[in-house]
Amino acid sequence: QVQLVQSGGGSVQAGGSLRLSCSQSGWMENRNCMAWFRQVPGKEREGVAAISPQARSVYYADSVKGRFTISQDFDRNTIYLQLNSLKPEDSGMYFCAAGQFICAGLWRSASNYASWGQGTQVTVSS
Repeated sequence: QVQLVQSGGGSVQAGGSLRLSCSQSGWMENRNCMAWFRQVPGKEREGVAAISPQARSVYYADSVKGRFTISQDFDRNTIYLQLNSLKPEDSGMYFCAAGQFICAGLWRSASNYASWGQGTQVTVSS
């Protein structure tokens, strides 16, 4: 069973930056897709970015392209999400997720992921 532990997040003003971290523990066969989702009250979780560790491919939602960067550190079993040029609409609870599938074409669907982090709040004020 893979366990994901998140850190980072917080409150910033518009235009600011934050970094989120997601550390993995346990063993997971074929860790093919790692992703970040965000959720606001009353809405479904939205895929923000994903990374395929083996293929080193990355994917982004159109709303964050050019502002957010997903990356990985194999030695630390950790993925990161760097959030730059933050906007108030980026506010929400951010979750990392891990799934045993190929990211391409499937990463946006939250139901595909077997493991989730505990969530961390990001609040961007105008």
